[in-house]
Amino acid sequence: MLGDEGINLICGLLPPDGAKSGLKELTLSANPGVTAKGWGRLAIAVAHSSQLRVLNLDYNPLGDQVAGMLAVAVASSRTLEVLDLEGTGLTNQSAQTLLDMVENYPTALRTLILAENNISPELQQQISDLLSEDSNSQMVLMTSGLGDSLLAETEM
Repeated sequence: MLGDEGINLICGLLPPDGAKSGLKELTLSANPGVTAKGWGRLAIAVAHSSQLRVLNLDYNPLGDQVAGMLAVAVASSRTLEVLDLEGTGLTNQSAQTLLDMVENYPTALRTLILAENNISPELQQQISDLLSEDSNSQMVLMTSGLGDSLLAETEM
């Protein structure tokens, strides 16, 4: 289990703008010891990383504040294609921020996973529809937190 110090070390593996080779995929599932400060530091590193393509943060107690920081990071990233936020304590507030990001800022994001969060089906559908409009989008998987799921796929 990681804490903020571990996140700081990992951020060093996400160098900005191709300064040196860095991680292309990062999985940090189930790390309740990381604080909002640590996740904020990671969001900054992700925003400036020129190589990270996949970020799995599932089952971390992120909540809406950290989700907002991550939305800014995704909007800034030119390379992040997959973001897994399954079971991270997100609500409609987070979903609205993610919807705004998808709607108003071009990103490389192709796959967004929001399953097992408390997000309304209507917001899920709006996010899914917007990502599906992008010809680069592969799938969006979300659930209402009630066990039913929505899977939208588009052809490449």
